[in-house]
Amino acid sequence: MANLSIRKLDEDVARRLRERAGSRGVSMEEEARRILAQAVGSPERLGDLALTLFGPVNGCDLELPDHDAHEPVDLDV
Repeated sequence: MANLSIRKLDEDVARRLRERAGSRGVSMEEEARRILAQAVGSPERLGDLALTLFGPVNGCDLELPDHDAHEPVDLDV
């Protein structure tokens, strides 16, 4: 495991991190680890990213208009 020291951290940022960690019941150090892991991590699949951005928690319901059926495109031209 690597160690990381952060110098010149703004007092307001430190206060908000402390509050955020407290609301989640973890230490500031653990909350910082979680934030960093989320910030630099990438989903394993594109679908995971889509669910994160547009899934049930963050998504919205859209009413799509009805469309008449159309003839398939002839690709043998």
